[in-house]
Amino acid sequence: MADFKIPGITVYRLGLYVRALERFLAEGRELISSEELARECGVNSAQLRKDLSYFGQFGVRGVGYSVPQLLKHIRRILGTDREWHMILAGVGHLGQALLNYELLAKRGFKFVAAFDIDEKKIGRVVNDVYVYSLEQLPYVLREHQVDIGVITTPASAAQEVADRFIEVGIKGILNFAPVRIQHPPDVVVEHSDITILFDKLAFYVHRLD
Repeated sequence: MADFKIPGITVYRLGLYVRALERFLAEGRELISSEELARECGVNSAQLRKDLSYFGQFGVRGVGYSVPQLLKHIRRILGTDREWHMILAGVGHLGQALLNYELLAKRGFKFVAAFDIDEKKIGRVVNDVYVYSLEQLPYVLREHQVDIGVITTPASAAQEVADRFIEVGIKGILNFAPVRIQHPPDVVVEHSDITILFDKLAFYVHRLD
């Protein structure tokens, strides 16, 4: 069960720390100061130390953090030190892009099946992922252990798909459809409406003009 006492923005920043630590490790760095890691992630060192303090004590005063050890600890905290099996509903342009996004698999997020209601898409294979009819969802879930469901359908279909995911026991849903999903409290739903990001960017660029 997720620990909802941890602020969501802290969890987001943990992901930033992982990306930075991976870069430092690739460069051969063994030690990093909180100031340097924080600067790389666009936060201040006090914020970084506070974020990490939710989960224990890391690093040595005056010495810094062991890059490989801190990376290992944060991956364990995030749960990204294991493989996560996912399914996707909605094999349109965005859905296909996600199925073809190789970095997801490299980070431990593996699609094991995809679903659609379009007869022209059912039966296709996208990056080794078979596209099933949505009606086959219960059957496929008997064959695969699935942790996360991803929704890239039109807004009008998103709630129905989420309901089906929840019915078969999926506890984590990432929703790209531009609509809020209703769900029980024991299911975690993350909404990612890409158009809002463009709205936000337009707002700031407009202010520059």
